[in-house]
Amino acid sequence: QVQLVESGGGLVQPGGSLRLSCAASGSRFSSYAMGWYRQCPGKQRELVAVIIMSGRTNYADSVKGRFTISRDNAKNTVWLQMNSLKPEDTAVYYCNANTISMDSWGKGTLVTVSS
Repeated sequence: QVQLVESGGGLVQPGGSLRLSCAASGSRFSSYAMGWYRQCPGKQRELVAVIIMSGRTNYADSVKGRFTISRDNAKNTVWLQMNSLKPEDTAVYYCNANTISMDSWGKGTLVTVSS
């Protein structure tokens, strides 16, 4: 299993920005599909964004044009840049690393969007 540690969450006003980071252990980071998911209280965890080995990305419709996922394989790190944040973006954000044989999760970081 890969160890994942998220950081960068916090309280931000509507319209503001945050950048989440996820640091991964291991030497095969470049082979992982990396994703960000979020979970609101009382709701199921949902996919926010994913970036695969080739660098191809995919986003939930609700965040397209506002969020950007990126990775640096040399640093074993993936980021989620979140702009134009809305109150409905409030959630615990989780980092995920996935291969055919492995599916690892971080402990999450709380993002609160409120005035």
